[in-house]
Amino acid sequence: MPIKVQSNLPAIKVLESENIFVMPEERAMTQDIRPLKIIILNLMPTKIETETQLLRLLGNSPLQVDIELLQTATHKSKNTSRRHLTTFYKTFDEIKNQKFDGMIITGAPVEQLDFEEVDYWDELCEIMDWAKRHVYSTMYICWGAQAGLYHRYGIEKFEFTDKLSGVFEHRTLNPLHPLLRGFDDIFKLPHSRFTGVHSADIYKHDKLEILAAGDTAGVSIVCSKNGREIYILGHAEYDRDTLANEYFRDVNRGLDPVVPENYFPDDDPTLTPPMVWRSTANLLFSNWLNYYVYQQTPYDLEDLKKLISNN
Repeated sequence: MPIKVQSNLPAIKVLESENIFVMPEERAMTQDIRPLKIIILNLMPTKIETETQLLRLLGNSPLQVDIELLQTATHKSKNTSRRHLTTFYKTFDEIKNQKFDGMIITGAPVEQLDFEEVDYWDELCEIMDWAKRHVYSTMYICWGAQAGLYHRYGIEKFEFTDKLSGVFEHRTLNPLHPLLRGFDDIFKLPHSRFTGVHSADIYKHDKLEILAAGDTAGVSIVCSKNGREIYILGHAEYDRDTLANEYFRDVNRGLDPVVPENYFPDDDPTLTPPMVWRSTANLLFSNWLNYYVYQQTPYDLEDLKKLISNN
């Protein structure tokens, strides 16, 4: 899927070096097709890295995708330059009258705070409520998934004794579900979080289905029955070295972090970790785009209101 982005976005050079088809705005304007409109609310501190990871996965399909990047107005990023944010990102006020085929809400390193203590919580709730009326299908990732489950269903998170960090095995609980089409019975995903959700709390809601879980990671993929909400509690989008970068960052801070499980060969941080979740990540995102975005949304996004009211 050629992904349409601003011509000078830093991610372009990285993706083109990997043979990911990235289409500048100028060329996209010459194609007589209606691209999928996807908006990404990027809450991660490493915004440029996260942009590249998500665009890589969104580019693995044959259709054109028009990407918008969204930031919160009530939180000022300390790790991304103001120039980058003003050049490539919009605020909610700038897009709130638009409609989108799909949306991604990323994770954020705030799991150990109560939801209401997060400085942009009210704004995030407003965006999540807006998405119900202006976006057909939304994918929530890691803390974003926990925030969505809490805001929409009142599902509380719980804190682990130790941080869950590493690459863990999961079981597909409904292998015939479109989101898991092509998945192996057992697959691996990275996790990096301090909190999780109890499966019993999800089973109380008949609009939700747990699609994948693991013995160590617990609940990992949840989907609403109508496919308009996808909750991924892990990080399928992570690069090979993302967990390593997080680990060495915490070492340098003197935090004495645990070595990510099932990640470095022989648990030796000097060795290069194998990339064992790439195919799963590509399937997950391409299935979401195909079955819950492209196949479901109308050609004219102004008809989205009528379609949503029938779901």
